Amino acid sequence: MIKNAVSSLMVRFLHLPRAAPTLTYRPRCLLPLPPPRLRVAASASAPLAAMSTAAQQAVADQKRAVRSDVRRALKALSPDQRASEDLAIQNNILNSSWFKASKRLCAYISCAQLREVDTSKIIAEALSPDSEHDGQAKDIYVPRVEDKNRNMRMFKITAMDDLVKNSMNILEPSPLDASGNAREDVLSASSPVDLFVLPGQAFDRTGRRLGRGGGYYDTFLMRYQELAKEKGWNQPLLVALSYSVQILEEGIIPVNSTDVPIDALVTSSGIIPISPAALERV
Repeated sequence: MIKNAVSSLMVRFLHLPRAAPTLTYRPRCLLPLPPPRLRVAASASAPLAAMSTAAQQAVADQKRAVRSDVRRALKALSPDQRASEDLAIQNNILNSSWFKASKRLCAYISCAQLREVDTSKIIAEALSPDSEHDGQAKDIYVPRVEDKNRNMRMFKITAMDDLVKNSMNILEPSPLDASGNAREDVLSASSPVDLFVLPGQAFDRTGRRLGRGGGYYDTFLMRYQELAKEKGWNQPLLVALSYSVQILEEGIIPVNSTDVPIDALVTSSGIIPISPAALERV
């Protein structure tokens, strides 16, 4: 009887419905988590540090992939299309109320080899004392890269002749003017700037900006924002210029804590306000 009972239980057990296997989704961009440490004496923060490093590496890899895709798209733009978008983007800037109202601004000097949106008309308009838009010249500061450690300065110029080519054939202001006097550094200026005109590799409509990977602009923007906060100044409007192929769908551009978002995006089709500050001023 016992043997028959055991056999009956085994048959029932074998015919019980089995649970469906659990499916685990793992995004392709994430790296597997490190195995748990077996030694009790190991630091409790070590696994967290490892996870942070893995996440940072994943973001860096994603950024490189996005940059590569956008570079190909920019290279495919015809000269005529680039010229057309350059003109439209600059006109959108020059005709905007916030550019006309600005008294001091920081702007990049565009480089054709880097396929950046042209800023020559914006720079010339800002330097012109008889501008048709506001009737006076603006104080304008342009970037100079100091080293390979993300150190960049913004110096005031009064003419295009103040610019010289660096080792990469990119125009930059020399630290001294023709008379040997030090140029005014925007971080030492007594008055705030109203506007930053920024370059970039890729953007989206939520304010994400992807640079070239050096971190110069993000580092400088954080320094200036902190300075403005300390002095009680209004924060400048951060405006990026973008070709149509540089605008990506939301969520494609990865970001980390050191990436500074933009306030508005200017394209050949118009101005895209993003932040509350931009919505008030644009």
